[in-house]
Amino acid sequence: MSITSKHHDPYAGYRELTLRGMILGALITVIFTASNVYLGLKVGLTFASSIPAAVISMAVLKFAKDSNILENNMVQTQASAAGTLSTIIFVLPGLLMAGYWSGFPFWQTTLLCMAGGILGVIFTIPLRYAMVVKSDLPYPEGVAAAEILKVGSGEHDDETIGNHESGIKEIAAGGILAGLMSFFSNGLRVIADSASYWFKSGNAIFQLPMGFSLALLGAGYLVGLTGGIAILIGIFIAWGVAVPYFSATAPQPADMEMVAYAMDLWQTKVRFIGAGTIGIAAVWTLILLFKPMMEGMRLSFQTFSGKAEASEHRVEQDLSPKSMILWVLGMMLILAFSFYHFIENAGISSGLAWLLVIVCTLLTSIIGFLVAAACGYMAGLVGSSSSPISGIGIVSILTISIVLLLIGESSGLFADEGSRQFMLALALFCGSAVISVASISNDNLQDLKTGYLVHATPWRQQVALIIGCVVGAVVIAPVLEILYQAYGFTGAMPREGMDAAQALAAPQATLMTTIAQGIFAHNLQWTYIFTGVAIGIALIIVDWLLKKSSASKFSLPVLAVGMGIYLPPSINMPIIIGAVLAAVLKSIVRKRYPSDTERRLKQADRTGTLLAAGLIVGESLIGVIMAFIIAASVTSGGSDAPLALNLENWHTTASWLGLAVFIVGMLIVAKRVLASIR
Repeated sequence: MSITSKHHDPYAGYRELTLRGMILGALITVIFTASNVYLGLKVGLTFASSIPAAVISMAVLKFAKDSNILENNMVQTQASAAGTLSTIIFVLPGLLMAGYWSGFPFWQTTLLCMAGGILGVIFTIPLRYAMVVKSDLPYPEGVAAAEILKVGSGEHDDETIGNHESGIKEIAAGGILAGLMSFFSNGLRVIADSASYWFKSGNAIFQLPMGFSLALLGAGYLVGLTGGIAILIGIFIAWGVAVPYFSATAPQPADMEMVAYAMDLWQTKVRFIGAGTIGIAAVWTLILLFKPMMEGMRLSFQTFSGKAEASEHRVEQDLSPKSMILWVLGMMLILAFSFYHFIENAGISSGLAWLLVIVCTLLTSIIGFLVAAACGYMAGLVGSSSSPISGIGIVSILTISIVLLLIGESSGLFADEGSRQFMLALALFCGSAVISVASISNDNLQDLKTGYLVHATPWRQQVALIIGCVVGAVVIAPVLEILYQAYGFTGAMPREGMDAAQALAAPQATLMTTIAQGIFAHNLQWTYIFTGVAIGIALIIVDWLLKKSSASKFSLPVLAVGMGIYLPPSINMPIIIGAVLAAVLKSIVRKRYPSDTERRLKQADRTGTLLAAGLIVGESLIGVIMAFIIAASVTSGGSDAPLALNLENWHTTASWLGLAVFIVGMLIVAKRVLASIR
């Protein structure tokens, strides 16, 4: 259904950006930003918050007078922007690990997040027409959020899809299922959240990994089979080829356990191969995107010059190019101010200080603009949750570090160790700004897709995204400070005598810091990165041949393969299983209903999407609640697992229980999807 004129616009009188919506959006933002920061520092993953935000918004606004689908959409748009901004934790804690900061200065952190986030919003607006309206990218989370909004508002425009009551039930069922499992594994600690089988062949160490997260099962369901197979190939490269090869050629030290040695090889060598693969895939994506990017810019300036008639229609109005240019200039000034404030304490000459301010501001803006397009495309392809922002971070940190290294060496800055440490910290600070641009652009097009499907006004959504960035930026610094003081980070502890085993791992920040340190000390392991680049190039060729020979029916997303190598396998496995489950259920539906396949598939797809969204919501919300309980317990001198039952000799039982509950969860999803087909 497309809206072509005001007379045919049934949503014309609807209120979209309301004060109550903004306040609700801000409250949801605080919750999701806190939980995302915690989850990201703990396991290196963040969840897309737009779907749970949409569900909460509908539940609350149902009690308000004359609330509607467009108002709910604005709340989830605002909250998802803020939740996404928390990916700045993939770099920023590196400043503590590098020994440069001893906490998170409020204004510096807030301004950096806010300016980066708003630039991410503005940079993707010109791409909306080309990549949301005119492209056939799946946008898994964007479509799921739109489904949920339609279901909750009872405004689904497809009669065959059934009533909206059943939709709410599917979300609730998925939410309760994943929430309970998450509570038993992360709260009570009676079931494991992952298990692996390790074995040796000669000296070569192998791992058969498994993770039991129902939220990741849901994410896999939304990603689909192509992405799932690509991730599986990545796991095979990492754990079937690379780790066995390294462990066979460099035998295990006598004082090291087999598992610890294999994990060490994966972290110090294999992850760099994954980083190289993700890096080249990101560059290739940018090259492929050059055309739509230019098309988006052309359309944007056409609107600016008043030639485009599209601007008459409510559902086709973006922020005006004039206001976009003003926003970009304003945010560049704030970035420049942040960089100046960061640099002025370093005690270097004012000429060099200003050169560094200008270089860092330009680097953030230019890399940010290029990355915005790539991230938007990746989110459209595999979803925001699965889009490897950390890969973009690696490419950015590499580029920024090399530029700053050249400036530092040519100006004789590296004569003393203090200046070298300052340049390392500046590279990480600048990289944090790029990450905030990238993560928001990753989420932004997903939200604009939701808005497009529910007939929202694009410029109002873009304002909601900007509000979300401001609220999220204000929340991030205090949350980081609380978590740092409560747990500490691996390699950076706030107080003497803290338990290092309880420290938050911050895996991406650790990797980014290692890369930047390697560049400044001239000892980065380029061999592994280039190996990853070579693998990436080979896979790009395979992908191209697959698409050509099958008329684009088959493909091999190289970014997903890079993720398979780079992310911990216990995180990847449930995503693969979710993708396979979706494919198996589709094939069952095709066999059962050969005469009425399309309609039945649509029903199955909708139920599956809602259940998968519910799984993500449930685990996310328990994650949020647990983060607050743990933070409250730790800050008052209690343990970091206040609800854990601490059963003795329970490890093996917990692993089997985790597997059993995961299988039951899968069967419940399958049963509900097949039962929904009428």
